[in-house]
Amino acid sequence: MPGYELWGEEEKKHLNDVIESGILMRYNFESARNNHWKAKEFEQAIQKRMHVSHAQLTSSGTSALLTALNAAGVGAGDEVILPTFTFVASFEAVLSVGAIPVLVDIDDTLTLDPKAVEKAISSRTKVIMPVHMCGAMADISALKELAKKNKLLLIEDACQAFGGTYRGKYLGTIGDLGCFSFDFVKTVTCGEGGAVVTNKDEYYVHADQYTDHGHDHIGNNRGAENHPYLGLNYRISELHAAVGLAQFEKLDQILSIQRKNKKVLKDALREVEGVNYRRVPDEAGDNASFLSIFLPSQELAKKVSLELSTKGIGNAYWYDNNWHYIRKWDHLKLLKSLAPLYKEHKELLPNYANADYSQSDEIISKTVTIPISLLWNDEELAKKAEIINSAVSSILTKK
Repeated sequence: MPGYELWGEEEKKHLNDVIESGILMRYNFESARNNHWKAKEFEQAIQKRMHVSHAQLTSSGTSALLTALNAAGVGAGDEVILPTFTFVASFEAVLSVGAIPVLVDIDDTLTLDPKAVEKAISSRTKVIMPVHMCGAMADISALKELAKKNKLLLIEDACQAFGGTYRGKYLGTIGDLGCFSFDFVKTVTCGEGGAVVTNKDEYYVHADQYTDHGHDHIGNNRGAENHPYLGLNYRISELHAAVGLAQFEKLDQILSIQRKNKKVLKDALREVEGVNYRRVPDEAGDNASFLSIFLPSQELAKKVSLELSTKGIGNAYWYDNNWHYIRKWDHLKLLKSLAPLYKEHKELLPNYANADYSQSDEIISKTVTIPISLLWNDEELAKKAEIINSAVSSILTKK
């Protein structure tokens, strides 16, 4: 699953380029950097491969989300529709710009249910934010049509699906803006890093400026640059960009291994009665970093998860997970922030604690997800497939 599993000489080579120059910052110091511009190279590589006009690297996937929202002018009182199953960074970013996270149910894609989205659209809605969870895409055609029909922005959180595609287009490049994460356990890692991509020149200019304290980056004298807008420091370092550049060159290899390994595990469960799978709108575009299975009931899903863990098969039972599903987001439900929220902001927030997410509960409580490793050899893979088949079969035959 994570790119760090394929760490090697390529990363060391790019890192050494930076270390030997001593220039760790992505901007300026032209005469001392030996013509090494790792952040620029990485951005250009993303643009070329993903057929997108602009890429702006950031310090994390979270800062990428914050940058995208700011670049598009999303702020005080604007509603952003996002799913109940995501990573906490999605709603954290929305709250941090003064906007309102409107959480709605998922469907059998494990991502936003377009019907739930349509019901949630109000006069305050400004953004639909699909989150492409666990390597595969949301029902992006339906969501894009909803955005177009209602004149809303579509911002893709593709942090968990880097390299995935939908009908030939890379996830993250289909909406108005897209966000990626390159943290340590993502498909491609920088150690810490992220990116915003867009085909809109205005959004790119805003993203470029916002991530560097509002610098306009015009001219070659950093101290003389103007600041058209307020910004923050979400810059990526050259060291992190160097790692990401090396990792990005391995993307085809990573995706190929994941898809092969996932198919073997999935095939091992095909004949097991009672096992179903998430719906993937474009199977060919799945980046295959996870295998998610649906079990007949919550009770059986918990038993399967425990049995797999006992047998040495890592897995996630999201219904009890603290980071990814709303059931355990008490800090959001109770609005526990280090600093107080504005009264007006707080009054606009939904009552998350008492909202009805029974459709999401029904789906997530029956879901078990197995991460796909890049390090399994054929023998290990076959053994894991056998263990998974045996563990799941033993639970389901006892039901």
